[in-house]
Amino acid sequence: MSNKTTLTISICLIVFATLVGLLLWNQLPEQVASHWGANDQVNGTMPRLWGVILMPIITIFMLALFLVIPSIDPLKANIEQFRAYFNSFIVLIIAFMLYVHILTLVWNIGYTSFRMSAAMLPAMGLLFIFMGQMITKAKRNYFIGIRTPWTLSSDTVWDKTHQLGGKLFIAAGALSLLGAFFPDAAIFFILIPLMLVSLFTVLYSYFLYLAEQKNIQ
Repeated sequence: MSNKTTLTISICLIVFATLVGLLLWNQLPEQVASHWGANDQVNGTMPRLWGVILMPIITIFMLALFLVIPSIDPLKANIEQFRAYFNSFIVLIIAFMLYVHILTLVWNIGYTSFRMSAAMLPAMGLLFIFMGQMITKAKRNYFIGIRTPWTLSSDTVWDKTHQLGGKLFIAAGALSLLGAFFPDAAIFFILIPLMLVSLFTVLYSYFLYLAEQKNIQ
């Protein structure tokens, strides 16, 4: 996906989500539910105005950051090698954020029969799966991927860590999709796999680095 296409699609998504909020303005309460706990009970609210515009504003800043990153990374030439995957990821993360925004608006106009965590799981699963695919293509850089002191110090450690880490993120995404069928335990299909994958990849990169240094000596 080209930079221009990424920007165009992302802006269209943000504009669409903002328009949906404005069109639903009169149906929204003065204080809109904005946060749900692990038990899917509302535990945070905000004024209607912020409920309509806050997520699009956050998403605009995220988009700007994502677009700037490739130009400020000292290893930006490496990012260009997988830029098409990164651009697709930008569109997917923007779409995910705005999907959550739409779910929030729908819940606040009275359609409260769904569980927020269960509704988010399929989107998170797909996001993790694509993230895993992108990670397997990622080359060493300072912003995108599994960045530990050991992956950043060695192309070999980076590549091996990301090849395995990408597959593990895909597996975590598949588990998140499976969690949609178990709404009472949905949160565990997100947090536990993600925590285990993150911890394992950090340790794996460390031991790869030790083995590489031993071979050098």
